[in-house]
Amino acid sequence: MKQLTLPFAEETNFAAEDFCPAPSNAAAREWLLHPGRWNNGRLVLWGEAGCGKTHLLHIWAQAHGAKILSSAALPGPQRVHSPLALDDADLAPDPVALLHLLNSAAEADQPVLLAARRPAPRMAYKLADLTSRLRAASAVEIRPPEDELLEQLLTRLAAARQLSLSIPVRNTLLLHLPRAPAFYREAVARLDRAALDRNARITRILALEIVTGLLQDE
Repeated sequence: MKQLTLPFAEETNFAAEDFCPAPSNAAAREWLLHPGRWNNGRLVLWGEAGCGKTHLLHIWAQAHGAKILSSAALPGPQRVHSPLALDDADLAPDPVALLHLLNSAAEADQPVLLAARRPAPRMAYKLADLTSRLRAASAVEIRPPEDELLEQLLTRLAAARQLSLSIPVRNTLLLHLPRAPAFYREAVARLDRAALDRNARITRILALEIVTGLLQDE
């Protein structure tokens, strides 16, 4: 599957009770319970877009009093005083800042959770010291979702927008959408907008139109 380039709607609800547990994310959830077992106090949580990395990162951060950072806006050199949770760890525009952050956390003996779309060996950083530190970290993948997880996710996404999806609409989405959670989030968002703009019910025909347009935009 090609890399998604759509402007997917951002997930903003990261409550623990709203996460969908499944076998595909069971290993990740188990690793997050035991920071003391992470190699060098670091864990790379990786998987495809929309698989739940950011959600789990926020859940862990809340449970451990961690400071949440984005790799796109890393602070300058500073002392670390708490656990850290870093999102998009494979997309840092300033690798040196990321290296300093990891070093500071290690000196302070604070754990660091890093969420990324790819494992450390496939990150494109050219800074040797940074690459070695990332590769030395523990790593766990959130695997592709099961049918049951996609069905549960679809139900939760629709409920969050107070949408009523008929069985034909649900079956259409489950049958034709790529098996990636990001597509489900975007499809439900587009269905919601289309129904509001047209003041129309969400039908199977509308669902097929949304799926077709989404795939064309990929």
